[in-house]
Amino acid sequence: MSLPPTPPGGTTPGLVCAHHHLYSALARGVPGPAVAPTDFLSILESIWWKLDVALDLEAIAWSARLGALEALESGCTAVIDHHESPHAIEGSLDVIADACAEVGVRVSCAYGVTDRHGPDGAKAGLAENERFLRAGGHGLVGVHAAFTCTDDTLDAAAGLARDLEVGVHIHVAEADTDDGATERLAGLTDDRWLLVHGVHLADDHGLSGTIVHNPRSNMNNAVGYARPTRFTNPVALGSDGIGASMLDEFRVAFARLRESDVTAGADTAWSWLEAGWQLMPAALDDRVTWSYDPIEPWAVAYTTDVRALEVVVDGEVVLADGRATRVDGAEIRARAAEQATRLASRMSP
Repeated sequence: MSLPPTPPGGTTPGLVCAHHHLYSALARGVPGPAVAPTDFLSILESIWWKLDVALDLEAIAWSARLGALEALESGCTAVIDHHESPHAIEGSLDVIADACAEVGVRVSCAYGVTDRHGPDGAKAGLAENERFLRAGGHGLVGVHAAFTCTDDTLDAAAGLARDLEVGVHIHVAEADTDDGATERLAGLTDDRWLLVHGVHLADDHGLSGTIVHNPRSNMNNAVGYARPTRFTNPVALGSDGIGASMLDEFRVAFARLRESDVTAGADTAWSWLEAGWQLMPAALDDRVTWSYDPIEPWAVAYTTDVRALEVVVDGEVVLADGRATRVDGAEIRARAAEQATRLASRMSP
C-alpha cells in the first residue's frame, strides 16, 4: 500500500507499536531478582518466566488497561501484543482485547505458544489462539520462540495460521540461545509473519515476514545490535514491552543506527516507524495532535518530551488535553499498582 505523507502542523496518524507485551506493564511494581541475572536466558528465568506464571485474568486485565493507557498518552493508537500467562490461558486474549477497547486503543492479540510447560501447555496455547481468532478477534497466531518449542508445535502453529489466513507472531534469534531458529523455521514462514528481534539472524536468512526491531529491549538485555538495514525484509519498530512511546523508540533506533553508521539519516529509522501502518492500517485513520511542530524525522530525532495533546480514534476523541476521555487514568494506575503488589506476592522466589 502507498503511505500518505506525514501531515504538517504537528499532527500524524496514530502510531503503531509492532511488538508489545502488555502484561509487562505490571513488572515495574515487582521487585527485581535477588541475584542479578548474567545473560539473556537467566533474565528470562529469573524475571519474565516467573512473572508470566503468576498472572491471572484479573492481573492481565489491569496490565492491559495500563499498557493501553500509556500507549494512548504516547500517541500510539494500535498495539500488536504478544501475551503469555501459562496458568491463565483460556480467555486471556479476550481480556486483553476488551481492556484495550475500554481505553480506546486498537489491538492485535496473540498467545505465545511454548512447550516450556509440556505438550498440554502448548496445546492450550494453540487452542486459545484458534478460539479467539475464529470468534472474530483481531490478531495473529503467537509463538514464544523456536528454542522453547518442539518442531511439532512450530508446525502446528504455522498450519493453524495458514488455515486462519493470518501470520505468526514469534521471537526469532533474539539471543544466541535461539541460534537454530532459521533452520527450524525454514519453509514455514510467509509475508504475514512478524519476526521479532532478529539480532542473530544471518543477512541472507531466507525467512519471510516483517522484522520487528526493538532497540531499547535489545540494549537492556545486552543481546547485541540487529543492524536492521542489512535485511531485505520490511522492518518495523516495537517496544518489546517497554511501554509504547514510539517516538522514544524511534529516537533510540536512530541513535543506535548512527552509532553503527554516522552517515545514516533519520529518515531510515522513521521508515521503520511508518512500517507499522502496513501491519495495522486502521491506525492511518486515527489522528494525533502533538505538542511539537513540525513532526518531521530529523527534528523529532533531537527533540525530547514531544507529547500527544489530542488523539482521535475511529472518529472519537479518546485523549483530550493529554488525558484519556473514556477512562480514569489515575484509577487505572492505582489499581494496576495494587495488582503489581499482588503479582509480586504470587511470584515464586
